[in-house]
Amino acid sequence: MSCLPDKNTDYSSVDYWNERYGSEESFEWCKSYSVFKDLIRKEVQPSDRILMLGCGNSSLSEDMYRDGFHNITNVDYSTVVVENMKNRSEEARSMQWLVMDIKDLKFESGSFDIVIEKATLDALLVGERDPWSLSPDSRTLMDDILIQVSQVLSSRGRFISITFAQPHFRKRIYARELYGWSIRTETFGDGFHFFFYVMTKGERLSAHDAQLDKSAWTNNHNNLESQPAVTRLQQQREDNNDDGSYLNSIEM
Repeated sequence: MSCLPDKNTDYSSVDYWNERYGSEESFEWCKSYSVFKDLIRKEVQPSDRILMLGCGNSSLSEDMYRDGFHNITNVDYSTVVVENMKNRSEEARSMQWLVMDIKDLKFESGSFDIVIEKATLDALLVGERDPWSLSPDSRTLMDDILIQVSQVLSSRGRFISITFAQPHFRKRIYARELYGWSIRTETFGDGFHFFFYVMTKGERLSAHDAQLDKSAWTNNHNNLESQPAVTRLQQQREDNNDDGSYLNSIEM
């Protein structure tokens, strides 16, 4: 099958991914590990217990394993990709691979020091129409997921989100006092920037981010409805290996 779905909302469908993973060996969203490994090394210790959310067929976990991070648990809701990945390499065979929906994490509180997602949340938000305000369904979905992420993190643990989404959109989702974490943002990539968010559990939101919490989740943004969506550097798509149709839709 072509990697392009019939419609962008298919990116949130397990049937789409099962079919795609049946024929696709590997694909990287938001660049490969080599491009942002210095950012990972700054935040993650070799002894950390790491959870990879929506691992897909990315080589990220294998690359991190080769770089000295050996305690990695990978979850994905696609049974096809989990079975494919279990024995893909010597490194893969040394890790844990579980069929699990990130909307329903089956781990004890404090099980992990690091939780990483790379474009997984992007896929769940691809159908959103207003980059300034989530739909009620997506608000509930993000809340359900991020509350669970916070719960499985240890004290001072970090949630790392690697994404296409710009801070003025994505921080509105992550900046909630309910989650009990602070937010820092880094960028990587030449010309076309990707974003590397670090949420540290047990730290308070900055005053600015706390205000985002109040405005993003209680304000309907009626005064912003007429603003156009931000264009994500479409003229540079040819310089990237990422799926253009998908990239064009990611703003949240």
